Amino acid sequence: MAQSEQNEQIVPLNHLPALKGDYFKIESENVGRPFHIYVRYPLDYEEDKKSKYPVVYLLDGDSLFPILATNHLFLHFDEKLPEAIIVGISYGGFGPDKNHRSYDYSMPSADGNPDWGGASAFHAFLKSELLPKVESKYRIDPGKRVLFGQSRGGNFILYSAFTDPDLFWGRIASNPVFYPAKERFFEAAAKATRTDLGLAVVSGSRDRADRRADHEEWVAAWLQRDDAPWAVKGINLEGATHAANSTDAYRSAMLWLFSDQRK
Repeated sequence: MAQSEQNEQIVPLNHLPALKGDYFKIESENVGRPFHIYVRYPLDYEEDKKSKYPVVYLLDGDSLFPILATNHLFLHFDEKLPEAIIVGISYGGFGPDKNHRSYDYSMPSADGNPDWGGASAFHAFLKSELLPKVESKYRIDPGKRVLFGQSRGGNFILYSAFTDPDLFWGRIASNPVFYPAKERFFEAAAKATRTDLGLAVVSGSRDRADRRADHEEWVAAWLQRDDAPWAVKGINLEGATHAANSTDAYRSAMLWLFSDQRK
């Protein structure tokens, strides 16, 4: 074996061109824990030094980054969805010693688990730590930020949309869990200064009946209101389950967000 081959740092993602990009670890002061950040580059990102791109931040990056980052490439090919920089926010494991999604993605509430309630700190991590770092390292159009979350992550999407609408241009809540503090999502949201914001809430027809009912109730209520700081899109995926159809949720919501006809 040649010396250069012996000295080469072997990283598995080096051999997966659909996931070509970057990785870094960030120690969060707001949350008090580290996160592993995976970044997928658009095609020709390293050759084209001038273009700036939309950016999609994925909660639960441990599982959703390899699925949705590669799927975005096919959506670019087949659906002409603009290329984007995809950022996976990962814990580094599924075990409770590392993965604190239930805490990070939920707000304090009387009807919630007493061990939950870290949404404010996690949102501060995104706003003051992660977004500035990512957008200083990569060629990003900050006017086209998208945040995607699934299940409990979908609850955090709604929390972010209601508390700080301007932070993300687009948000996608895939099969969100409305518990705890469901009533908060029927109250008035914070005011936005932008007029181009979008919030897509997706539900699979084979999700649990109570989650389906919450989805239908929420979408119906907000489509009738005139105080929403974001355009609302309710999406029903026929035959889809709670977790296994994240690519379908991503596809339908992203095509809506980037549609010229979106209102």
